Amino acid sequence: MVGDVHRTLLYGGIFAYPADEKNKNGKLRLLYEGAPMSFLVEQAGGKSITGHSRVMDIPPVAVHQRVPVILGSAEDVDECYGYFDRCDDPVLRERCEQRLAGVVSA
Repeated sequence: MVGDVHRTLLYGGIFAYPADEKNKNGKLRLLYEGAPMSFLVEQAGGKSITGHSRVMDIPPVAVHQRVPVILGSAEDVDECYGYFDRCDDPVLRERCEQRLAGVVSA
């Protein structure tokens, strides 16, 4: 992940590791991967989201808590956010709201 984020910082674009059917809460760990890389990208002028919210707004509730991560240049992440925002899947929105509330689902 470090090499991918380094490339994204140098050349632009996005790095995405979204949730999927197998890993409904994402695969990257919030405390060790998601939050540190999100902090660096945001300090460099980029953005980092889970799909519907900022990664840095998610309260850690477990040491190995996992989250989806989409990070990169502000323009590219905004475009990706637009796709998530137009999505009307209630299950996806509920999972994101639970993350923000600090609820961990299995």
